[in-house]
Amino acid sequence: MSVGTQRGVADGVTQLLSTARFELMPFDSFEGELSELPEGATVAITTSPQLGIDRTVEKCEEAAEAGYEVVPHIAARYIEGPEELEEIARRLTEAGITDIFVPGGDKEEAVGEFESAYDLLVALEDLEYEFEEVGITGYPEGHDFISEEELAEAMEKKAPYATYIVTQLCYDPDTILEWIEEIRGRGIDLPVEVGIPGVMKYEKLINISRKVGVGDSVKFLRKTTGIVGFIKQFIGSRGRYKPDELIEGLAPYVDDETYKLQGLHIYTFNQTSDLESWRQSRLNG
Repeated sequence: MSVGTQRGVADGVTQLLSTARFELMPFDSFEGELSELPEGATVAITTSPQLGIDRTVEKCEEAAEAGYEVVPHIAARYIEGPEELEEIARRLTEAGITDIFVPGGDKEEAVGEFESAYDLLVALEDLEYEFEEVGITGYPEGHDFISEEELAEAMEKKAPYATYIVTQLCYDPDTILEWIEEIRGRGIDLPVEVGIPGVMKYEKLINISRKVGVGDSVKFLRKTTGIVGFIKQFIGSRGRYKPDELIEGLAPYVDDETYKLQGLHIYTFNQTSDLESWRQSRLNG
């Protein structure tokens, strides 16, 4: 690798890590995890199957009041209907929140009339409250229960209502880049926030990946130089996964207008202390 190329990768890594957003879950550990992040950081707050949408809105209000840039996950299948959606939009707007992420949600049965993210996106158009940025989900790895054809159709329906895409959890830069090329070929030109794992024990991360339906990426964790390489990497890292190779693989494409890599969406799984220590070491190293 030439000196110029190395410098380009380093600059790309710095850009990606310095503008990253951090996904947190609204559990009891939320305040402690939030305090580990830089002042004013962008924080995406998920909808918990156990705690429901109101807990998400509540934590979003608290984080916004504390000075963070907040991106609520407004999961369609957790919202009863237009009246509840309007109340949520009012509370978020009054908290100064201008960016929302709209997934379908992983509930088997919708609690109300919004069966999909598309249904909720359409309903948002009828509200008096508006958001400057609206994110939707992308699936470079595919989905366990939805065919590739259905995912493509859903993306095309949702794209006109959105301003960016957030990908599912991924580990392989080539898979991400190929997927972006594919959606560009279908006319989807939205910027992409690449969903990556944070820093945590390999065993925990692999278990999480299996639960959220990430297939090839789990294999990628073991792929580098076969099982021997995986074991060496595991031992050398003291059993902790760090997304260095993933970010370095994306870094050369940061300013490429074809890919429009808007930034990183880091799935922290509420492990922010180790993540932030690693991120700062990369930025200052």
